[in-house]
Amino acid sequence: MFELLRNSREVLGMNARNLDYVRPLNRRRSREFADNKLLAKRLLRKNGLPVPGLVARIRNHAELDTFDWDSLPGSFALKPNRGFGGEGILIVYGRRRGRTDAWVKANGSVVTVDDLKAHIRNILDGSYSLTNTPDIAFFEERLKLLKLFKPYAYKGIPDIRVIVFNKVPVMAMLRLPTRESDGKANLQQGAIGLGIDLATGTTTSAVVGKSFIIEYVPKTRLALSGIRIPYWNEILRIAVESQSVSGLGFLGADIAIDRDRGPVLLELNARPGLSIQIANLTGLKGRLDRVKGLKVKTTERGILLGKNLFGGEIEEEIEELSGKRVIGSVEKVKLIGKDGKEIVVNAKIDTGADSTSIDTDLACQLGFGDVLDYFETIERLVPEERAGAREMEERLRKEYVGKHDDLEDIAFIYSSNGISLRPKVRLSFIMDGIEVPSKVSVVDRSNLKYPVIIGRWNLKKFLIDVNKPTL
Repeated sequence: MFELLRNSREVLGMNARNLDYVRPLNRRRSREFADNKLLAKRLLRKNGLPVPGLVARIRNHAELDTFDWDSLPGSFALKPNRGFGGEGILIVYGRRRGRTDAWVKANGSVVTVDDLKAHIRNILDGSYSLTNTPDIAFFEERLKLLKLFKPYAYKGIPDIRVIVFNKVPVMAMLRLPTRESDGKANLQQGAIGLGIDLATGTTTSAVVGKSFIIEYVPKTRLALSGIRIPYWNEILRIAVESQSVSGLGFLGADIAIDRDRGPVLLELNARPGLSIQIANLTGLKGRLDRVKGLKVKTTERGILLGKNLFGGEIEEEIEELSGKRVIGSVEKVKLIGKDGKEIVVNAKIDTGADSTSIDTDLACQLGFGDVLDYFETIERLVPEERAGAREMEERLRKEYVGKHDDLEDIAFIYSSNGISLRPKVRLSFIMDGIEVPSKVSVVDRSNLKYPVIIGRWNLKKFLIDVNKPTL
């Protein structure tokens, strides 16, 4: 633990060098665009990127005096237009019971119209703006919490910060609101920051505040590493495209996941705080250096580069600890049939199926046509119910298995279509570099998407990650 803390302090020492990227790449006009939240949201929305809905804005004290407070919804976020570091943001979660002029915050405290007026006056006077100049206050829709994050977040909405440089996502962090941060996803105010493996969208290390490394949600045994963030490819796409729209060469895109809408872009940061390095336990400058000067023409190319260069650690660690390979729900397999015949196909990984099955035509191509012809001569009685299946299966096995060299077994297979009798042949397949000897059943799969199903009996050397990108 002390070694990790020491490493974190070393990471902080890199901040000055990172300014070499922020200042020259983010020109004044682009920085002003990012600092003006209302302008940025309008342009982002115009370019098809999802942003929270604007409820109302108050530009001066005259508009404040005439504002219709009854027009506000039950929950909302009040923000300064040019705020920085989460300062000046006030979030309410519902109206106070029995009152139309009062709302409740995350900590249960009550916010009245007079409280809102006082807070907005401070915003208008520039108390929270970057340059202490007069500002605009605006009300925004409060996003709904995704069920996945309920055990981890206190009241507020978690967000994901993605650092993008040269159209490449180079580092990311999940920020979880806490009681100490008053339900805000801001590390400076006591939120939890979790590093993210860019390839998989899975959380790795975690810090609370700006430097204290933790393993569990405070006062629980709920592990913070291994959280799989949904919509990961979409989140990276939004982050990279927001860079193109903004004109910033280096930015931090803050994205939340709404329960109903999915990923929503909260704001852009031309000067993203670098505590993201501590959460990831690694420096940022080395990653920036690796993509500097690359010619990245498309968003898709940038995302692929980011995943390949700065991801995969989680999968490698799991494989090292378990001794098993991590595979997705669809994998490319090489089937090895008679006389060394080989065919490469995409296979569906199905833990709901006991055994592996292949398509009839595929079996013929692998040299098993003769045994399939023999199987057609076998008595094809099929029990209507499972009760008599085992006894009939044993009788057929004794009578026919061994009469043909390639007929390894006969089995009744149970599926949504009922009970069917299938032959089994012996072959091997290679998946993710591992050869697996197998008895496979043969069935007509010509009307199905995948010609091969890999069942759980052949998955003992693998771990299945259903979120791994499919082929």
